[in-house]
Amino acid sequence: MRMARVMIMAGVMATGVGDQAQAQAQAQDKPKPIIAVAGISHESNSFNPAKTTLGDFGRRAVKSKDEFIAAAKIASTIASGYVEAAERFGLDLRPTVVTGAEPKGIVTDQAFNTIADEIVKSLKELPKLDGVLMPLHGAMVVESFPSGDLELVKRVRKALGPAMPIVVTHDFHANVSPEMAQHCHALITFKENPHIDTKERGFQAGKIIAQMIAGKAKPVQAIAKPAMVYNIVFQYTKRKPLLPIVEESRRLERDNPKILAVSVAGGYQYADVPQMGPSVIVVTDGDQALADSEAKRLSDMLWKTRDQIKLTLPDPAAAVKQAMSSDRFPVVLIETGDNIGGGSAGDATFILKELVVQKAEGWVATIADKDAAQAAFKLGVGGAFDGVVGGKTDKMHGEPVRVRGRVKALTDGRYVEPEVRHGGGHYGDMGMVAVIEAEGGTRDLPNLLLLTTERSSPNSLHQIISNGVYPQRQKILVVKGMVAPRAAYCYGAG
Repeated sequence: MRMARVMIMAGVMATGVGDQAQAQAQAQDKPKPIIAVAGISHESNSFNPAKTTLGDFGRRAVKSKDEFIAAAKIASTIASGYVEAAERFGLDLRPTVVTGAEPKGIVTDQAFNTIADEIVKSLKELPKLDGVLMPLHGAMVVESFPSGDLELVKRVRKALGPAMPIVVTHDFHANVSPEMAQHCHALITFKENPHIDTKERGFQAGKIIAQMIAGKAKPVQAIAKPAMVYNIVFQYTKRKPLLPIVEESRRLERDNPKILAVSVAGGYQYADVPQMGPSVIVVTDGDQALADSEAKRLSDMLWKTRDQIKLTLPDPAAAVKQAMSSDRFPVVLIETGDNIGGGSAGDATFILKELVVQKAEGWVATIADKDAAQAAFKLGVGGAFDGVVGGKTDKMHGEPVRVRGRVKALTDGRYVEPEVRHGGGHYGDMGMVAVIEAEGGTRDLPNLLLLTTERSSPNSLHQIISNGVYPQRQKILVVKGMVAPRAAYCYGAG
């Protein structure tokens, strides 16, 4: 479905049969290198007053190997890439503490120190260890540490010693600290935004650590950061200004055998930290001069795009007016000021208010409002809904808006995304969801407001389809994000 959109905002020696059989038997008897997987993933919005506590993080107990592999194989995540690389290169993956929380405010010291201690303890308890893969986000801010990711890698390095191979993966929206190059052997970030190359990057990390252990590579790396901020509005990697730079990173990996990985991270503007901004990371096989020169060259390429990233977006009133007058539907209004995937509140009402004021028809919007959703559940399907929604987290996301209508549906908010979308996840959960058929619509063009008990980044169209919404029949779809929704709502639209 194509949707109109409006952007708001090794050769083998010959041997005899007997020799081959002996070699195979020896290979089977030889133990596989043990590679631990450990990490905390969090994208911390320092402008969100709600801090991320220990309770916000998911399961932290050490996962069984079988459970870890089974979950990875049905998705397309970093872990999926680790598992594929382990199978390809003969690695024995040992998941330890691997956890994360939804983007939110900065992480408390108590939460970070507790999980970091658990990670270090679990790594030390492994009877033998040949390397560590660390899936980190790269934009974790902790109360006492502007880069929680760096602090965690430093603690793991201190615990395991300078020789232990450590390869780190980061999200595209990482605020990379240059000091990271001193504490890990290789750092790799996603190339794509939306993040549809997560499995590829995990495989790349696994391949590098396998090469290190086999003595086939000695990675060195360079990190370069141009003195600029790359607004997230311009961080879509399928078009200029970033597309040529991402393509160059792929060309370098393909054409130069000395280059093991090239990453271009867009940075994360919602964290007020010294390392905030874009980065280039080049990992080579023992050639520091090459890593330095290519990192600087790509950093200069980023710097030269600075005149292309001037922000000109319509305000909510103008955006809704444009959407209503469009001759192609559905129109996607991307609410950049309430980017849930970036740790925002999820309850901004600026666009919702304009939809009501301008008497728009056929719109779909989602608001994270636990109280309003629970009120709708008490009413039941068919109940008359009359209440104020949204604008309750802080004073930066608009005032609550009164909505009248009827409760059309109530669901558990769980869904499945069968395609590779932003982040590569397969299962999703929005918390409990109440669908309100709001006043002002018609039977053919209903106005539908989804009230959720949890914030949920719009990474999948099935977030609304699973709630009985047929997007192709609607005129306006409001999504709270920035680039992430493109893979789901605007895929193929440029």
